[in-house]
Amino acid sequence: MPTVLVTGATGRVGRHLVNDLLDAGTTVRALVRDPAAAALPEAVEVVHGDITDEAAVDRAAAGTDAAFLLWPSFSAEGAQPVVAALTEQVSRVVYLSSLSVRDDEPPAASGVWGEVEDLLIGSDWTFLRPSGFAVNTLGWAEEFRRGNVVRVSSPEAGRSLIHQRDIAAVAAVALLDDKHIGQKYLLTGPEVLTQTQQVAILSEAVGKPMRIEEQSPAEARQAMLDLGADPTLADSSVAYWASLVTNPEPVTTTVPDLLNRPALTFQAWAEEHADDFRN
Repeated sequence: MPTVLVTGATGRVGRHLVNDLLDAGTTVRALVRDPAAAALPEAVEVVHGDITDEAAVDRAAAGTDAAFLLWPSFSAEGAQPVVAALTEQVSRVVYLSSLSVRDDEPPAASGVWGEVEDLLIGSDWTFLRPSGFAVNTLGWAEEFRRGNVVRVSSPEAGRSLIHQRDIAAVAAVALLDDKHIGQKYLLTGPEVLTQTQQVAILSEAVGKPMRIEEQSPAEARQAMLDLGADPTLADSSVAYWASLVTNPEPVTTTVPDLLNRPALTFQAWAEEHADDFRN
């Protein structure tokens, strides 16, 4: 069986991917910043290092057959030497990108995701382009815990949120079969839900009535800046959410087509994570 390097192995997608690969009998190696706190399964080969350190990436990728790449920043600054170090050791790379990437525009127009995709051209790549992550609604958890109001930008923005377990499952399939080389997979959940509907589903799962207040574009932009986004990304994100009011994210059949099962619903995600929204 192949040896697969997983970056972001302790993250929301990465932990599920590690388990899926181990279940498939794959040898898994993980690049982690803090091995003592990683809490990964014993079978995982843990390499100490940071994804932004090309020497650590070179060391971790040596002798592997494929790699899962998650770039952890809102900026592609520093990605070029890291991607070069990775692809020097292993040409087979599955990259976690974004549904927002546009193939009809220059890479920079799609932000960090388009720029990192461009760096991987020349390798045996597969690009996973998911819609909004269901797990990102955990950003509302503190508002659920402390009151009964959730403040969001563009409450009627329609998103086809995807469960992180589905992203991980598709990544495992793509890493273990070369027929996925050169594919750009648009990954979504099974339905479009407005942010108002998402809050309502969470409210029911948590068992707490909540109401929505709309953030102004300026407030939403500042929230993005506070998370570390650069001004260009903050502006484009706020504009993107506004565009989803009249042009919601699509629903694709890629997840069920590749996994031979239905995509997981946001309702299922909400019920699994309800305790995260409670005091």
